[in-house]
Amino acid sequence: MLPLDPKYLQRLVESSPDIIIAVDRQGTIIYYNDGARQNLGFTSEEIIGQPCTRIYPALDEARRVMKAMRESGTPGRIANFETRFLNKAGETIPVSISGSLIRDDSGAEIGSIGFARDIRRMRQREQLATAGEIAVSLAHEINNPLESITNNLELLARCVEPHLSESDRVVENERLDSIRASIDRVQGIVRRLDEMTRKGVYETRDYLAGKKMADLSPREQPRPVARDHEPAAAAQSPLAGMSVLVVDDDLTVVTSLGDLLQSEGCVVHRATRPSSALGILRNVKVDAVISDVVMPEMDGYEFYLRVKEEMPAMPVILMTAFYYDKDHIMKRARLRGLEGALFKKPVNPAKLRQLLLQLRQKAQAVKKPAAPAAGR
Repeated sequence: MLPLDPKYLQRLVESSPDIIIAVDRQGTIIYYNDGARQNLGFTSEEIIGQPCTRIYPALDEARRVMKAMRESGTPGRIANFETRFLNKAGETIPVSISGSLIRDDSGAEIGSIGFARDIRRMRQREQLATAGEIAVSLAHEINNPLESITNNLELLARCVEPHLSESDRVVENERLDSIRASIDRVQGIVRRLDEMTRKGVYETRDYLAGKKMADLSPREQPRPVARDHEPAAAAQSPLAGMSVLVVDDDLTVVTSLGDLLQSEGCVVHRATRPSSALGILRNVKVDAVISDVVMPEMDGYEFYLRVKEEMPAMPVILMTAFYYDKDHIMKRARLRGLEGALFKKPVNPAKLRQLLLQLRQKAQAVKKPAAPAAGR
């Protein structure tokens, strides 16, 4: 093996992107590479000959690093030890430092050298990974209650409006619309968290001097509230008499969505488990199924396949409280002929009504007898 030129080795160390700093026995900085300059902002002229406390936020932190070096499992060395440096702008930077004591030929300690790496990006990746896990759970845990709130709000509006005067109706509609706008804002916050984690961008904003918080402010403009201000009676609804099975392991969703469909005149069957839903389908006439995606026993895709296996013509609609279809359940189901997919809870009541009406009209068109041929 050919020996390396010491000058070549020196150039390698000097050009390393990592922070490399050496101090003498008294803690005076005697070496400072270009990577340190790029990361900390000090020039060599500003830092060589200065005490090491120039790059530590406090003397105690410098002493903590030296103590760890002397008392480590490998005496005189540390590896990936987390500490903090101070840059020229006065910002505290988390770093991971590996280093060792420097000894002379007799073994006496004459200083130390450290190889440090800015770990802010690594911390950010860890934060994003944690935020991603939180986003998935948060979407499910928030959107299911929002589904119940949305459904019950729609029912409340239909119940109250017929009993109000014209002037009172304007005021109460403004209040109801304000609640809907607040629901939409909550959804926007959850969407923002989901978007942030999937794009890999962890954004923050100040909330107190020196303190930051995740910036979850929705980026999109609030959507206009669209609804019918004149609720129709159940008997007048084009869905009257349509038999619908609602399947969701969240009882509040099953109850509120079922009540909403009943207000449209639908005959509603409810199930909180796929096995119970299959039992209903085998024994009761059902025109359409609305099913959750994430459930015990089997997921929405497996349930969809079971239904299609036994009842190929049965329309199935899938809905989910998750924004991210991690297991591609929706995609796989659509490829197998899924009639429609309500990707996000809370489900828009008008959208659901329109989708069910389309399914009903399609079924009626299939049942309608063909017109006799001319001349017969």
